[in-house]
Amino acid sequence: MTETYSKSRQQAEIAFGNVQTEFFAKNNAMEELESAAQARNAKTLRLREARLAKEKAEI
Repeated sequence: MTETYSKSRQQAEIAFGNVQTEFFAKNNAMEELESAAQARNAKTLRLREARLAKEKAEI
């Protein structure tokens, strides 16, 4: 059952699809940035703990 839409409806569907694609692309980019920030924070914490342990061992 294929439905035939008016030209304005088809244009609206295409425009909506484009906006939806942009939205999901931005969401994906934000998730990647947040993941990178979490990894950076975890590494910083691990290095800080290692440095403090080394300093404590040297004293």
